[in-house]
Amino acid sequence: LNTIEQYRKFSDSINVPILANITEFGQTPLFTKEELSDAGVDMILYPLSAFRAMSKAALNVYQHIIQDGHQNNVIESMQTREELYDFLNYHQYEKQLDDEMNKESK
Repeated sequence: LNTIEQYRKFSDSINVPILANITEFGQTPLFTKEELSDAGVDMILYPLSAFRAMSKAALNVYQHIIQDGHQNNVIESMQTREELYDFLNYHQYEKQLDDEMNKESK
């Protein structure tokens, strides 16, 4: 589907949830969530967005390592271990796991 009107017609013609598969550099324009929702789309999949961003970031890091001989010039663009742990709520998970293990050993 290449237009919002096509999504709307498709959604109106069947009575099932509609999934839009939105990928960059494809034939479908990059509609907003609001545009797709207004056209009757229930779910939106962005299957390659993060992968493409990660690939470009990785390429940048390795180019700097080749060019500079180290990664110091790209450290600021990297996620720290603590940022990852905070995002994942890792320390809370670790505590729950320890509590469970302690219960089982009693």
